Amino acid sequence: MATRFPRARRRLAILLAATFAAVSPASAQDPRVAPPKNQKKLPEAPSKLPKVGADKTRGLDFLFGALKAAPDEASAKHVEARIWALWMQTPSDTAALLMMRAKAAMDAQQVDVALKLLDSVVKLRPDYVEGWNRRATLYYLKNDYAHSLQDIEQVLVREPRHFGALAGLGMIMQDIGDERRALDAFRKALAINPHLEKVPELVKTLSEKVEGRDI
Repeated sequence: MATRFPRARRRLAILLAATFAAVSPASAQDPRVAPPKNQKKLPEAPSKLPKVGADKTRGLDFLFGALKAAPDEASAKHVEARIWALWMQTPSDTAALLMMRAKAAMDAQQVDVALKLLDSVVKLRPDYVEGWNRRATLYYLKNDYAHSLQDIEQVLVREPRHFGALAGLGMIMQDIGDERRALDAFRKALAINPHLEKVPELVKTLSEKVEGRDI
């Protein structure tokens, strides 16, 4: 997997460079204002996660295979929850506590508090994928797409199979009007997790817009 990181980094760097030109500072929401409740919902870990083993790499490889082969929605959700549980694991008790506090702050609409807590997480454990992913989600909810894209890059360099980050990338591209890149990101997310909610509909709609209807 390590050999894929430089290639993923180059792809994301090109994407970020092109995107920053399209995202102006004015698009960022006032950080003192809580994100509206009717924002689009990104894929996220379920509120209750199953217990999983300590062998993270082997566990994820097996679960991603099981996710693609899941025969129905219920089975897929069970496997997906186990993937999230492995992603959420951290050997740092401090990072785990900061993540819990950040979630509580977000639930209480305390955006600035949550952001500071997540800043601490990524500084403490830059190898922890979910620290970056949670902060990317927070930036997305604030409409701060430039910073969200930077954090998404960090997620995908560490875990190219992170369907939540890929779906978030697609939503940002869709929001700024880059439908071709949005379609590409959504397709990649679906290739990893065919059971993502609403993403198949987004792919269908964008396919018709970008590639035209079948004749």
